[in-house]
Amino acid sequence: MNPIRLGYLYGLGAYLLWGFFPIYLKLLRPAGPVEILAHRIVWSVAFVALLLAAMRNVGFLRALLRRPRALAGIAAAAALIAVNWGTYIYGVNSDRVVETALGYFINPLVVVLLGVFVLRERLRPAQWAALGVGALAVAVLTVDYGRLPYLALTLAFSFAGYGFVKKRLGLPAAEGLFVESAVLALPALAYLGWLSWRGESTFGHLSTGHTVLLVLAGAATAIPLLLFAGAANRLPLSGLGMLQYLAPILQLGCGVLIFHEPMPPARLAGFALVWLALIVFTVDALRQAHQSRTRTHTRTEPQTATPTAP
Repeated sequence: MNPIRLGYLYGLGAYLLWGFFPIYLKLLRPAGPVEILAHRIVWSVAFVALLLAAMRNVGFLRALLRRPRALAGIAAAAALIAVNWGTYIYGVNSDRVVETALGYFINPLVVVLLGVFVLRERLRPAQWAALGVGALAVAVLTVDYGRLPYLALTLAFSFAGYGFVKKRLGLPAAEGLFVESAVLALPALAYLGWLSWRGESTFGHLSTGHTVLLVLAGAATAIPLLLFAGAANRLPLSGLGMLQYLAPILQLGCGVLIFHEPMPPARLAGFALVWLALIVFTVDALRQAHQSRTRTHTRTEPQTATPTAP
């Protein structure tokens, strides 16, 4: 199969799984958000360890242990993804799927903000316009909610920070997920042991189906990340950027159409402003990518020599 087509299939699979993930999380109730997070961490380690063993790729750990700066970066990435996962689980299980979808809609705008304040990048006028419209959207939604949409902002900033750290580390998807989850595994196991000691654990006490769903949280976490890595290795950034909106669109659909969360006119107006900002941002990014390809093609195009008389 053509690599580009395969990349789109991988990306579509990843974002479809992420888009319908709220339905899976709802099935894990009555387990609490922290218990679900702990199981997600522990079973992610187990699933990816089996995968790496099958791939016979465990030697990377020895090389990684000799890189203290990389280990510090992995610890930072682990903390950020734990905040992101925990916030998302809490949002879904407290019937705020719409607000969690908002977080992933505004994530690209937060990535641009990181570029400005961390990497000192200079923005194009269209990017500033997108950020301005995004800020207006947050203001409108703050009035609608009667508070800052803190779940959405926490999700957006934690995932943007996680992506930034991961890009600096440059670890492959499976190896990176294994080490990040392993960093969090001891606290997660300690919490699950404490919960069991208090008699408040749902694992193994409700039904076989519930227990199996908690165990499968590891695979449900790892598989879309591995599919995403396969897509990222095959697709141009413009193609990957267009796919990233599929997950929050599906999450929003789950919140409104399946879980019947309210969408009053003011909230819809705030989302409309977010979508407008994303349209401006995406069109500008596609135009810039096209101009870059055109310049590269012009520089590499062979020059035709002028014929000379014999």
